[in-house]
Amino acid sequence: MSANLSPAARRGLSTDVRPSREEAEAAVRTLIAWAGDNPAREGLIETPKRVVKAYEEFFAGYDEDPIAILSKSFEETDGYDEMVLVRDIRLDSHCEHHIVPIVGRIHIAYLPRDRVVGISKLARVADIYARRLQIQEKLTAQIANCLESVLKPRGVAVLVEASHQCMTTRGIRKIDADTVTTRFLGEFRDDQHLCNQFLKLTGNG
Repeated sequence: MSANLSPAARRGLSTDVRPSREEAEAAVRTLIAWAGDNPAREGLIETPKRVVKAYEEFFAGYDEDPIAILSKSFEETDGYDEMVLVRDIRLDSHCEHHIVPIVGRIHIAYLPRDRVVGISKLARVADIYARRLQIQEKLTAQIANCLESVLKPRGVAVLVEASHQCMTTRGIRKIDADTVTTRFLGEFRDDQHLCNQFLKLTGNG
């Protein structure tokens, strides 16, 4: 797959499928009316613009390429080959089934082979995938698979802990329920001691 393709093209989308801002705002007005309120009243008249602007922030990940974020790496490590772990990365995403928040934490680790990447880039990759409509399982896999594909490390570990408002504020309303997902690749999958070390360092062991 060409690195020159846009994120939309990578997903098999053309750039002309995105509605205009005016169409998006009209859709918000329709939802307000459907909910039983008057989109033309004073308190709501600017709401469609605000919602569309908020969506630009919530779903900014569709316009960013996580592969490009990881493209710059460094060889000057003095032979460092142990685990690199960034834990407690804030997760703010939205459930693709109900478009309500998923809030939690992401822990990412990798075992460098020859090169390392700036640690902020790990959080940036997580954020790009999170700022798309998601399910937690797919989010976890996407982060791990991207790191493995680009960095080609000896191993990757990703653990996501999150609360889903589609479960806590509606439906069965289990307010204390959290969901934990993991993906272990390479040596993290093959070496139980290494896997346990990762879990312990993230407070899950």
